[in-house]
Amino acid sequence: MGKKVVLGFSGGLDTTFCVKYLTEEKGYEIYSIIVNTGGFSEKELADIEAHAKKLGVKSHKTVNAVKNYYDSIVKYLVFGNVLKNNTYPLSVSAERLSQALHIAEYAKKINADAVAHGSTGAGNDQVRFDMVLNIIAPGTEIITPIRDMKLSRESEIEYLKSKGVEMNFEKAVYSINKGLWGTSVGGKETLQSKGTLPEEAWPTQVTKTGSEEVALEFNKGELVKVNNESFDHPTGAIQYLQSIAGPYGIGRDIHVGDTIIGIKGRVGFEAAAPILIIKGHHALEKHVLSKWQLQWKDQISQFYGTWLHEGQMLDPVMRDIEAYLESSQRNVTGKVFIQLHPYRYEIIGIESDYDLMSSAFGSYGEMNAGFTGDDVKGFTRIFGNQVGIYHLVKEGVQQKNASEF
Repeated sequence: MGKKVVLGFSGGLDTTFCVKYLTEEKGYEIYSIIVNTGGFSEKELADIEAHAKKLGVKSHKTVNAVKNYYDSIVKYLVFGNVLKNNTYPLSVSAERLSQALHIAEYAKKINADAVAHGSTGAGNDQVRFDMVLNIIAPGTEIITPIRDMKLSRESEIEYLKSKGVEMNFEKAVYSINKGLWGTSVGGKETLQSKGTLPEEAWPTQVTKTGSEEVALEFNKGELVKVNNESFDHPTGAIQYLQSIAGPYGIGRDIHVGDTIIGIKGRVGFEAAAPILIIKGHHALEKHVLSKWQLQWKDQISQFYGTWLHEGQMLDPVMRDIEAYLESSQRNVTGKVFIQLHPYRYEIIGIESDYDLMSSAFGSYGEMNAGFTGDDVKGFTRIFGNQVGIYHLVKEGVQQKNASEF
């Protein structure tokens, strides 16, 4: 009997190589597992299972982690308006942690000798998977053929073809990771500092023209309705919004970031729903939160997003930050109106019972109802008092020094 190895399996080029190589070259017994974080239909999951079994796995398991993924991670990315480098909604980095946690628990459950994953040696995923596995399943061997043998996609394709494996190798030229919180796309165009992805590389093609308005309704920071359509869980609202906005080409971009291992990298992504939700949620927050709530949220959320991106989901400080983010959302309830156009969008405005921009207290640049001009004169003197003292003292010292020469 070979070693019992749990393999995180997506059915793509890297994990297909792992199954074939580990079974035929190493004699391992492979227990493949796919953790669905919102990127696969039922048919796709069935096809992936059939593909795994055809490759020779001992067994295959499918885990539906969509709701758990939202409840434990995505919800806080919305609360924090998290965009890495003001661009990227952490589409892949967030879901990798959810997948790693489920894979580690499965390995413990079946008493696996080892866990394998298809990460390369040049990206973030290797760190995320290894770190979670070391924490949740300490002592379990970690096997990474792509990383250890420094394989290129071309060499993987050549090996699989030599073994008679049938799959869409032309599609495998691009590395595509699809999930609830967006889809990443990597290819030869993203391996250099200049260049963009061709139209055919994007999973969602632009088919909509003209424009339309969409209304997003939030309750305590969570998206609960889209165009007055209600959902049992926010994941349904996210997927519905994606179906509306995705065909406009909204949320396409290329992220340039610093990897955990120190090199910079580029990756394309499409994330219509995440971008609209984050931008809409932020617009609502600017109306209903106080100045200092917004400022502290920005600072804390930036750290949260960076630490999550770097695989540190299990650090207890993340639970502390999540508690703050949850508390900050108690008045983030209302509607946001967004106009959709091909490749762009506009925030039209919001409606909320908690709107602090109420005309009852004044209209910016026009009239105020809460204070008088004399109040402002007195306030201004007090507000600038210490700075005024500083400058008077500095001027006195300068004059004293000048008189001594």
